[in-house]
Amino acid sequence: MAQKGVQLDRETFSCSICLDLLKDPVTTPCGHSYCMNCIKTHWDEEEEKQLHSCPQCRQTFTPRPVLLKNTMLAVLVEELKNTGLQAEHKGHDTVSAAAERQRELEVSRLSIQQRIQDREKYVKLLQQEAEAVNRSADEAVKDSKKIFAELIRLMEKRSVDVKQQVRSQQKSEVSRVKELQEKLEQEISELKRKDAELQKLSHTEDLNRFLHNYPSLSPLVDIRPLSYFEDVTAAVSEVRDKLQDVLREKWTNVSLAVTEVDVLLSHPQAEAKTRAGFLRYSREIKLDPNTAHTKVLLSEGNRKATVTSEQQSYSSQPDRFTRYCQVLSRESLTGRCYWEVEWRGRRVYVAVAYKNMSKTGSSNKYRFGSNDNSWALRCDTNGSTFWHNDVQTPVSGPRSSRVGVYLDHSAGTLSFYSVSETMTLLHTVQTTFTQPLYAGLCFYCFADAAEFCKLK
Repeated sequence: MAQKGVQLDRETFSCSICLDLLKDPVTTPCGHSYCMNCIKTHWDEEEEKQLHSCPQCRQTFTPRPVLLKNTMLAVLVEELKNTGLQAEHKGHDTVSAAAERQRELEVSRLSIQQRIQDREKYVKLLQQEAEAVNRSADEAVKDSKKIFAELIRLMEKRSVDVKQQVRSQQKSEVSRVKELQEKLEQEISELKRKDAELQKLSHTEDLNRFLHNYPSLSPLVDIRPLSYFEDVTAAVSEVRDKLQDVLREKWTNVSLAVTEVDVLLSHPQAEAKTRAGFLRYSREIKLDPNTAHTKVLLSEGNRKATVTSEQQSYSSQPDRFTRYCQVLSRESLTGRCYWEVEWRGRRVYVAVAYKNMSKTGSSNKYRFGSNDNSWALRCDTNGSTFWHNDVQTPVSGPRSSRVGVYLDHSAGTLSFYSVSETMTLLHTVQTTFTQPLYAGLCFYCFADAAEFCKLK
């Protein structure tokens, strides 16, 4: 009881800013006490606002109060140091506030150094992506130039073919016309000769005998309506119009293919992207009954999983989870993929894992996120945490019942998003995936449920 009273005294005489015993204690007009340096520093930081507040009750003071040392409180603190504090720590190992701060600094430094390593790794990856972009662009320009050259050669060949056909037909028709012309000219000469004979014989006395003996005239040459090459021009014009229609229709696809090039979607700042951008990579996910724990009920065409109190009549399968209420997707995930999970209940893990992840045993390592073969976002009523290889990382961001997952397998990027009216990045993993991944769900208690959403 004495030790409990000492503990209470120590908390009473501690500064709420530095959490240590008061040094040079001063009291603000609202009655709260702080170390002289702590409250001065706090008010110095608020100086630009011209408004000074109490860190505990948030009461504001204008102008800045003059601080005077609280002599009585200083005596009590000193007495507590000499007597009561020695009795709270009797028989216990103590750690000074300075040592604790040093430890916190070391932890912060390690965190910063880890982030530096992650950023340096990503900078190297960006350099590789830039080189890949340049190579891909050069190849696309080279290939498209080659294809267009082939199209030009094809059009030129067709042009030559049409020219040759027209010239050949022209020669044939001109020859036929000249032949007909010569024949007609001969006939004209023959007719003129006969006309002269008729003129001469028209004066004979025996006209009946002349008409009986003179042969009849030969029929005229049949001259058909002339047809020239206007139809060729019309046919070529029709081909041109159809090619223009095809180019207009297909050129949209070419332009869209160029504008859809997106090598930075895997960047940690991908939260700037719109949901519509992610939906281009949407995948329909269905769960594999051969992996489902016997208390996981599948429904909605194997898109939804619910934990039940009754055993399901699943057949014995080597891929079935036996310790945790977990299930994997039927489809493997490679390339760029995006999907969304709607969850409800107390706690749900939204995960990805290799197919060969261990599925039987009593250890925690068989749960998603507790081994090096799986990555999981744990969603519960208090917020989210990310798990991998049994290491948890706190996640900040708005809580939502819908989680978006973006995977760029070749780039080694896995990102989790809170999805509501907007998308907010919760956590991004940058690693190297050595096998195809499968989407997974893990549940905590009865009635927990999750469903892979149908994305439009």
